[in-house]
Amino acid sequence: MSHPRPQPADPMIRALVQAQRDVSRRSVLAGGAGLAGVGALLAACGTGGTTSPSTSGPVVDVSDTEKVVNWANWTLYLDYDETSQTYPTLDRFSEQMGIEATYVEDIEDNDAYFGKVQGQLANGQDIGQDVVTLTDWMAARMIRLGYTQELDKANVPNAANILARLADVSFDPGRAHSLTWQSGFGGLAWNTTEVPAGMRTVSDLWNPDLAGRIEVLSEMRDTVGLIMLDQGVDISGDWGDDEFFAALEVLEMHISSGQIRQVKGNSYAEDLISGDALAVIGWSGDITVLNFENGDNWQFALPDAGGTLWSDNMMVPVGSPHKANAEALMNYYYDPEVAAEVAAYVNYICPVQGAKEAMEAFAPELVENQLIFPDESTLSRSYVFRALSADEETKYNEEFQAVIGN
Repeated sequence: MSHPRPQPADPMIRALVQAQRDVSRRSVLAGGAGLAGVGALLAACGTGGTTSPSTSGPVVDVSDTEKVVNWANWTLYLDYDETSQTYPTLDRFSEQMGIEATYVEDIEDNDAYFGKVQGQLANGQDIGQDVVTLTDWMAARMIRLGYTQELDKANVPNAANILARLADVSFDPGRAHSLTWQSGFGGLAWNTTEVPAGMRTVSDLWNPDLAGRIEVLSEMRDTVGLIMLDQGVDISGDWGDDEFFAALEVLEMHISSGQIRQVKGNSYAEDLISGDALAVIGWSGDITVLNFENGDNWQFALPDAGGTLWSDNMMVPVGSPHKANAEALMNYYYDPEVAAEVAAYVNYICPVQGAKEAMEAFAPELVENQLIFPDESTLSRSYVFRALSADEETKYNEEFQAVIGN
C-alpha cells in the first residue's frame, strides 16, 4: 500500500510539516569540535560504578501475544498532522507491523524524568514505557545502572544504517543498549523584532535592556557549557572545578539579579511565543518549528565561541515486557525514507545514513539544511560537553540545581 508524502513548505528552514501545531518544542545534545568532535558527541557521558536493579528474575517478553509498544519522548519530536491529530509515520508503523503504538510527550527534562521513574527502574519494574528517549549523559547513567535491556540486533537490522560517528560510543560500546533518535545544537535564540541587533555571544544575553526577559535551559550541559565556551573553555577538553564554578557564578549572578526570568526545560518555547521571553539559550529544532507555526519571529544561531552538540537515544527500560515490539519500532525508524520524513518535520540532525538521499525525492530544498545534515564547517563550531565521572556528575549537578532553585 502506498502512502502519499507530505509536501514541503516554501522556505528551506520550514521543513516538510504537514500541519501546524500550537505546542512547545524541544531537542537535545552535547557535542564535540569538528567531525572528530562529533564522534565525541557519542562519548559524552558519565562513568562510574554499576548498580544492578533488584529483580525477582528476567523479564518475560510478551511481544508475541501483546502487540503493543509504548514510547515516551520529548514534545514536538515526531511528525504530526494537526488535521487528523495523528503521527503519520507512527500510524504507518502500526499498519505495517500490526503493533498498536502509544506515544506520549512525557519528557520535559532528563533529570525530572529520571527522578520520576528511578524507583521503579531500580526494582526492575515496568514503568509503562517500552521505549524512552534520553540525552547521551542520561543514557549513560541508565545503561551504567543496569536500567536498560540489551538489544537483539537481529530484530534491528536497520541499525546498520546509523551514522559511523554515532555507531560506537563510550557509554554504550557497539550500541548494545541504545540507538540515536536525533541530534541537535544548543545555542542562542531571540525575537528578531524585539532584539533587532541579534546575538553573537552568550554575553549578549546580559544586556540590561533584556532584564527579566531572558530564559536558559535546565539542562546543565547546555546552559553551563555555553557560558564556559563564552569564557574561552573547550568543554570537550581538559577542564575541572575552576572552570565549571566560574561559569556557574555567572549563571547565579544573573539569576539573582533578575536578568534571567526562569530556567526551564522544553517549555521555554511557550514563553517565546507569549513574549514573556525575548531571548534564550535554546535548542536548534525548537526554533525552526516555532517559526513555521508562529510566523518567523525568531532566529537561532551558534554563538561565536561555539555551541553544544547532543544526541537523544532510544532505549528499552529494564522492566519492559515488549522488547521485541520496541526493537521493531527502532528498526522501522532507521529505514532511511522514514528517517528522512521525521527529520524534515523536526529539523534536528538525522542519525540515519541514506536519509539525505531519500529526502531529495520529496524535499530537496532541505538537503543542505545545516540543522538536519550539518557539514564539517558547522560541526566544527559545536562541542560535546566532556564525559563526567560519577563523582563529578553528582557534585556539578547538585551545585547547578541549587543555583537554579531546585
